[in-house]
Amino acid sequence: MKPAAVAFYGAALGLLAVGLRELLTGFEENRCSMTYMFEYPEYRRVALPRRVARLYPAYGLYLYGEGVYAQETRALKLTGTPVLFLPGNAGSYKQARSLGSVALRKAENMDGGLHLNVFTVDFNEELVALYGGSLVRQTHFLHECIKAILRLYKHLKTPPQSVALVGHSMGGVVARALFTLPRFNPHLVSLIITQASPHMAPVLALDPYLLDFYDAVRLKWVNQANKLRNVTVLSVGGGYRDYQVRSGLTSLPCLPRDPNKLSLVVTAVPRTWVSTDHLSIVWCKELVLATVRVFFDLIDAETRQFTDSPERKLTVLNHHFIKHPVRMLRDVQNSSISILDVPEAWSEVNTLRLSYSTPKEGQLKYFLFALSSRRKAYSHFYCRSNNMETSSWVFGCVHTNGSSCVRAVDLSMGTELLPPYKVLILSLSDLASVTHLVVSASNLNGKQFTVECEWQREESQTLSVSVPHVLSFGFTVSDVTVNSSGLLHNIQLLHFHQVYQAFRINVVSQCRVNRDRLPSVYRIRVSWFREDSFTTASVPSAAEISGMLHTSRPDDSSEVLLQLHTAPNCQYKVSLRTSFPKMLGQALRFCGPMVPVYTAVTFLLACGGQLSTILKSGRAADMSQTVGRGLQPHKINLPIYLLHILLSCSHFQEISSIISIPPEDTLPPTFPDGVFNERAESPEEWPHLLSPLLYLLGAAVAYWGSALLRFLIRLISLTLAPLHRPSVTRTCGTLRLRTQLLIGLCLTVTGWASCGALAIFASSLLHLYRVLRLQMTERSLSHMLNLAPRKQKPAANGAVEAEPQSKSNELHGVPLLSESALQEVRDDLQLHLSLSVLLMLPVMLSAPSLIHWIRNLRFSTRLDPDPWWLHTVPLIFVYLLLINCDTLQLSNSRLLPVISCLPLPLAITMATFSSLHLYRVAYFLLAALVPLAFCCLCSQGAAELSVDRVLSGWPTQDAVLSYCLQPGHGLKLELLVKTKNLEVILEFQQYPVHGRFEVSQSNNGPNIQTGSDKAGEHHPSGMFQTVQSFDLNPAEPWTLLVQPERSDISQKVVDGYRRKIRTVREGILPPSRSSASKVPKPS
Repeated sequence: MKPAAVAFYGAALGLLAVGLRELLTGFEENRCSMTYMFEYPEYRRVALPRRVARLYPAYGLYLYGEGVYAQETRALKLTGTPVLFLPGNAGSYKQARSLGSVALRKAENMDGGLHLNVFTVDFNEELVALYGGSLVRQTHFLHECIKAILRLYKHLKTPPQSVALVGHSMGGVVARALFTLPRFNPHLVSLIITQASPHMAPVLALDPYLLDFYDAVRLKWVNQANKLRNVTVLSVGGGYRDYQVRSGLTSLPCLPRDPNKLSLVVTAVPRTWVSTDHLSIVWCKELVLATVRVFFDLIDAETRQFTDSPERKLTVLNHHFIKHPVRMLRDVQNSSISILDVPEAWSEVNTLRLSYSTPKEGQLKYFLFALSSRRKAYSHFYCRSNNMETSSWVFGCVHTNGSSCVRAVDLSMGTELLPPYKVLILSLSDLASVTHLVVSASNLNGKQFTVECEWQREESQTLSVSVPHVLSFGFTVSDVTVNSSGLLHNIQLLHFHQVYQAFRINVVSQCRVNRDRLPSVYRIRVSWFREDSFTTASVPSAAEISGMLHTSRPDDSSEVLLQLHTAPNCQYKVSLRTSFPKMLGQALRFCGPMVPVYTAVTFLLACGGQLSTILKSGRAADMSQTVGRGLQPHKINLPIYLLHILLSCSHFQEISSIISIPPEDTLPPTFPDGVFNERAESPEEWPHLLSPLLYLLGAAVAYWGSALLRFLIRLISLTLAPLHRPSVTRTCGTLRLRTQLLIGLCLTVTGWASCGALAIFASSLLHLYRVLRLQMTERSLSHMLNLAPRKQKPAANGAVEAEPQSKSNELHGVPLLSESALQEVRDDLQLHLSLSVLLMLPVMLSAPSLIHWIRNLRFSTRLDPDPWWLHTVPLIFVYLLLINCDTLQLSNSRLLPVISCLPLPLAITMATFSSLHLYRVAYFLLAALVPLAFCCLCSQGAAELSVDRVLSGWPTQDAVLSYCLQPGHGLKLELLVKTKNLEVILEFQQYPVHGRFEVSQSNNGPNIQTGSDKAGEHHPSGMFQTVQSFDLNPAEPWTLLVQPERSDISQKVVDGYRRKIRTVREGILPPSRSSASKVPKPS
């Protein structure tokens, strides 16, 4: 490896490591509380009809229970309300434990015996996020489970008509896919709650079945949106801790004005306010409690089943997951209420701010604020209290009696919960019928709390600051100072609306007087999506906030708002810096699937560079150099952008639709509800700006991945070397053509009968064995040449120096081992190493299918459907044919100039059409490898060398030509030589063989001399050599025919031979290309 390349790709790897560290660890610690059981859990299997059990032997349906409840439901005589939990990718049915256990504890406090029956589905922990062939099967089984659950309640007078679904990860996508089934009754499911489910698009599309499934679900919910309005769906994203499914993908693709489809991030859920990873979102106690409260609030007291009213469901979901006012809308029977007229309990407030702490003794206390004198000067009334009880506390007085209020309306419905206190902001323009505001600070139970209220002007409480440019790399700071004379300040973060932007926001608070204060709350409020985040800090303090977005702004009508709920009479300094590590983390979070595509592009260009080197020099370059030269942004990114512009033209889109060119592959939109957003119809431009960076990261993965592969090859070859005979020929590990056909046929049948990925993996092992044998041969030759005796020669200063001897062993003046033989093996090794990194990509892409087949082997021996069956046959024969490939065959092939030009256009089209459809990478790899395999097939099928190709590189002395022969094939070579004496040396490796060869001259009729080789002389190198000498007419071309046969000693067919032809008379001049072209072509 060159030091410059190592330093460059080391720096690129460092960038990738920084981005991955920020993606995987750059978030808050897990602040979720664990849910615990009080009794041993039981999962009782629900019997399904025989037809269903026979069709889906790997799946099952279970009922969760604990203790006494588990004993009572042993006979499955159920009286509760059914809830069905759906696990996700590789998820277990036992993940329903948290939901079931909390529901049982909640039911103990419910009147009337209301409780939930929590069912859970066993999907055999299938990898449906990577293998989409099981999604349709899971959807059909889910339909059967719902029908089986409802049958358990037939004995009730009012049996349930629907089941509520809770889906985690891909389970939420399967839940929405129910409505795509032709025989599914939409009334069987009226409520779906999904947790970290990628509704917008799959995280990785490794097979076409996954994308087809998503397209079917999306089209169903779009085309029949009006029919599905009675179905309420809530999607909850995990936040930045969930690096497996980013929260932007959890947004529901729905019509913009569909109120029954809600999407949000768990950090914005009241009483939760924490980020969860992909697994903890299932057991996070704060979120599970909110979910269970929703289910119990939706139960109709009369029918003891879930309500069918969409308005009621939406009200409950808004209460528990969005705003959480003190009471739900249905609880407000009469907005007009009476207040006890106790004169000593009333206090009129004439100041601009109220701060009151209740005493330890319980008392009745009301504060009265007059509106008449404040309407013109102020726009809002702000009030907060750390009394988190859900009771009415702010009223609008409509009838007063002196200094007290007699009749009032409840204004507490606008209350919003924040982590340390509840807040109410009232607009004075909406209070035309109210004369006074009443704030209740009563603590009859003796609980102490604080109430703070003030009058506010919106314009004086709002500031604006422009965020630094993304390329400032943290050197530019945007800051603003807030001299807090109020309790709330809003800072608009201008030009902050894209997901690739990332900032470090520091808020430093300082107060003049140190006393007990309510903590400050810093809230990043995103108006176009419910992804708010909260940071609580004491006063004074210094806090750091991560300024990042889950979704991009769909229009230009709003800005990100930083809300500061501050302490009075304190100063707050807010500073913003661009965070380059967080930007790298955001780039990987949103554009991560493009990195493996650019890795494949680098390997493809490296293979093309290797072929070009062989074409020019007949030698193979070092693999690290070819992979290092695979980073060519000027040849990849610029054509990709030009192709993007071309594909965006309407005229070309019409032409491409006619000739069936697929549309440009783009990443999932970052807009919320992006399917229906007008701006989402055209691809976003910012991924093209990041493409050079992603290309650099992909090239770094390719460079160090190839280095790791080379290290593993050396390590494994050292382990396997004692199990193999030492080899000194480049043909080690090759296969005869008949053997290739037989193995290819067997692997094809295996792939058809079991799994195509298994056949691909087996064929890749055969090619890997070829690479290992070449590595062992290279090491053997190097050791043999290093052990050769060294000649002594006098140096210029009179000392004696050791000179390495170029000829280790000679027979009749001809070296048995030479540097040229070692170089040939090294060339073949570098060629196959360059091919192996490319051939490993289909194996990695097909790995999920292979894992799925292995996990389900006890249920079925055949993978159905198999996304890799179409690739199996060509890939098998590509692997097998490339086993016998060597640099000599390629350099003598007339197809090599064409084949060496294919990788560049294929790499451009791969990067254009495979960013989302990762499985398409295999198509482009096949387009590059199939011609190369055909070239190798043609070269090994006809063992015939072109005269001008051979002679053009011959030296004037010691001309050496190496060639590999297959048993059953002959070599016919015609040369025009200007010497009379010719010595032919035949070398056979490993085994003594019997064959025949003859030398003739074309114009002299019969052969000059015909000989049969003998067993030869055995040498320590393991080679056998036969020498024959002939006298030829210098004026006539001569022909050498070699016909190997089966060995009489080993009874094995020798796979390869080495032949060397050497002229022993000095002064021989090789013919030029013009003279060589006059030589008659071999027949």
